[in-house]
Amino acid sequence: MMTKNTNILPSNLTKLHNGEEELRQKALGIITADKRLQLHLTAIESVMDLADIFRQLDTNDENLKVTQILAMRTFNAFAASLKLALSGYNQNSAMILRDVLETVFLLSLFAGDRTQIERWRLADKKTRMKEFSPVKVREKLDLRDGLTSKRRAEIYELFSELASHPTMKSDYMMRPQKDGDAVIGPFMEATALEAVISEMGRLAVQVGELINAIIPATWALAIPTRLAFSLQKRDWLATFYPDAIFKSS
Repeated sequence: MMTKNTNILPSNLTKLHNGEEELRQKALGIITADKRLQLHLTAIESVMDLADIFRQLDTNDENLKVTQILAMRTFNAFAASLKLALSGYNQNSAMILRDVLETVFLLSLFAGDRTQIERWRLADKKTRMKEFSPVKVREKLDLRDGLTSKRRAEIYELFSELASHPTMKSDYMMRPQKDGDAVIGPFMEATALEAVISEMGRLAVQVGELINAIIPATWALAIPTRLAFSLQKRDWLATFYPDAIFKSS
């Protein structure tokens, strides 16, 4: 009888993994004591369910398949980002969230103008960079929505500076204390965990709204999942943006 080798990893990598698992338990303790963080996580799960049901739609529409793949991309991104956050890697978790943000902008463009999907899908590299680079997509959305505040650009830049690019500001997310030293490896600190999961929850709701708008309204299989998301979204908005609920009522 063959015995399973449980010592495949070098000893230091095994110790690192064990430390990550200990931090995960600490993170779950922080979340257990915070109903708002639990609400963010429930929203994230609801949106991942929505992405999962969307991928099951059998279609020959190549443009719709593009949006399915983008929704699947967000599923994977949320799973990975959450895994990293709970293991103490806040900067790396936020770096993945910038990918989600970029995907949100692209899905928003496609949901508002379905002709853009085919143009993006068939574009060569030069055309894609000219018309669909992150900055071009944001500019199209701002023009569509009549916005001049550049809020989308500001949020994208914040994610870039704090998480995605090696800038002087990126070390902020490697400090357990605001004025303390940066540390190597994972760490668990309640404020940092709350910040990352809160951003994850906000992005999840946006992703869910877009997937919900793209899924064919007549597709019966998706109705329970779409309804579950809508109810979860209402609870989330009532907690974090009560004025939005009042205005939509």
